[in-house]
Amino acid sequence: MDNGLEERLVAAEEEEEDQPGDLRLRRRIWNEFKMIWRITFPSMVARMTSFGIILATQSFLGHVSEIDLATFALVQSIFILFVNGILLGMSSATETLCGQAYGAKQYHMMGIYLQRSWIVDLVTATIFMPIFVFATPILKLLGQEESIAEAGGRMSLCWKGFSKAAFADIMPVIKLSISSGVMLCLELWYFSILVLLAGYMKNATVSISAFSICLNVSAFQFMFCLGFLSASCVRVSNELGKGDAKAAKFSVIVIMTTSTSLGIIFFVICLLFGREISYLFSTNEEIAEYVSSLSVLLAFSMLFNSIQPVLSGVAIGAGFQSVVAYVNLGCYYIIGVPIGIVLGYVADFGIKGLWVGMLGGIVMQTIILAYIVWRTDWDDQVNKASQRLNKWFLASSEEPNQ
Repeated sequence: MDNGLEERLVAAEEEEEDQPGDLRLRRRIWNEFKMIWRITFPSMVARMTSFGIILATQSFLGHVSEIDLATFALVQSIFILFVNGILLGMSSATETLCGQAYGAKQYHMMGIYLQRSWIVDLVTATIFMPIFVFATPILKLLGQEESIAEAGGRMSLCWKGFSKAAFADIMPVIKLSISSGVMLCLELWYFSILVLLAGYMKNATVSISAFSICLNVSAFQFMFCLGFLSASCVRVSNELGKGDAKAAKFSVIVIMTTSTSLGIIFFVICLLFGREISYLFSTNEEIAEYVSSLSVLLAFSMLFNSIQPVLSGVAIGAGFQSVVAYVNLGCYYIIGVPIGIVLGYVADFGIKGLWVGMLGGIVMQTIILAYIVWRTDWDDQVNKASQRLNKWFLASSEEPNQ
């Protein structure tokens, strides 16, 4: 940590020490709260409006036919989430690096990190484009019904899809991107697998539709919480880049409290209006009954959805995505999916059993991530952030722009 940075932090601490303890704490909480919402609200609105297109489309299709509703559920949950999971994961390395560069006042590096991410994402998107072209054969290979597979192929085909310094030291960025990609893909693919499993149940059309409705309602609430993921990522990475470990830890506490409070509100709403939610998407009484049977489990999923994104945001901000990737692998695929299969098929609980398995994986993941964050040595994370920035730093005069 340079001398100028140390002097600024010491001066700020001395100024705070001159104030009464309660007043100092209230002021810190209020300042942190304002900074969080300056990041959270725009991110929340952007994600909600973006995801609102998916909900509106599903709502229209649900009133057209059950086949169209089930087809949209498969295409959205399997193909789009599959590819988006990879692209989001590959891009999240940029959040780590840009956040920490901003905190360290290495502003010119943010553009270089962005360009490196463009290169990685462009190559990745090109590789996965054939998935949408061959959607029908893939769905048939996965054992989906003929009518749904044919419709899924038509729906998928509706999608038609620098500075030289951006290429310098790109391998470390790729490694961090891969860790981020694995972390997020393991999470997003988890839900895709469960929707796929719902398609093998009796009355597949109704099962897929009901499960997907609940999953998308949960995902809509998750868009709010992704705003807090962005806030925790930005605040943690900024403070680590500045070298202020205490501020990073304090920010995590304030964000977690705020996000959990919002989750409790959604929890209560879902318990009160569980059955009514289904009629926004379909007038089919059988689908409504299935959705109603999942309402309590959906409410608890929303509650944990308000906690887990903050913890993931801390991981992205600090740069230990690889640890979270292992946690996601174990909780989702070693615990969640097997429990869902046993309860859904062996115990014959149907989609309710699948959801219990999914929720079990999320609960276990949240507990482990909370323990990891609680045990984090923030001073050590400051040192690691400093080493990472120094390793990839280029002075403004050294950028090979021409």
